[in-house]
Amino acid sequence: MAQIDPSVRVLIADAHSLFREALVSALAGQSDLEVVGEAKDGLEAVSEASRTEPEVAVLDAELPNCDGVRATKLIRERLPECRVVVLAAEEDHETLADAIHAGANGYLTKASPLTDLIDAIRAVHRGDTLIPARMLGDLLGRLIDRRQQQSDAVRRIGRLTTREREVLNLLAQGGDNDTIAQALVISPQTARTHIQNVLVKLGVHSRLEAAALAIQNGLSA
Repeated sequence: MAQIDPSVRVLIADAHSLFREALVSALAGQSDLEVVGEAKDGLEAVSEASRTEPEVAVLDAELPNCDGVRATKLIRERLPECRVVVLAAEEDHETLADAIHAGANGYLTKASPLTDLIDAIRAVHRGDTLIPARMLGDLLGRLIDRRQQQSDAVRRIGRLTTREREVLNLLAQGGDNDTIAQALVISPQTARTHIQNVLVKLGVHSRLEAAALAIQNGLSA
């Protein structure tokens, strides 16, 4: 007797009930797809993903509380094997680049035919990456630019001394002069000096910029 392949487990996340329910209903008619969870915002999507362990998550790019790009990153961190399709209201090159950078495997607009989304779910589950062909050239350019910017940031961080990296890490955690001084057992004046040196070496103008640079490059604990 032939073995029946298990259905692909799918999570649907969209803030609009009518749209979400329409997707769920459409997928219910596909013998090889099974909706195992629904969510109306990004935080709920992440929670439902952890609970149901879907193989594919379909996320609205503009989810409230935690947008689709951020939710993509959180889901992929918790469930590396889960594939993600991001649905956007319209073609947006920056959103596409952000989504791919966060770990998305597919990108469609809500103007796409329903059959395209169903095919996309199957495609990303097979391991394919699905991106509109007309957006691919711009995406590659943006990803190359981001990689170059990241490499430059890594080089700048590499110029820091061990103590300055400790200071930067504490800045990324929201530390002020006194907190940094206490944590490193140094005087507030020495802490201020280290912070100024960090800003100069990183080529930024504020503590906030320095903290953002550290977080973007995974330096913060």
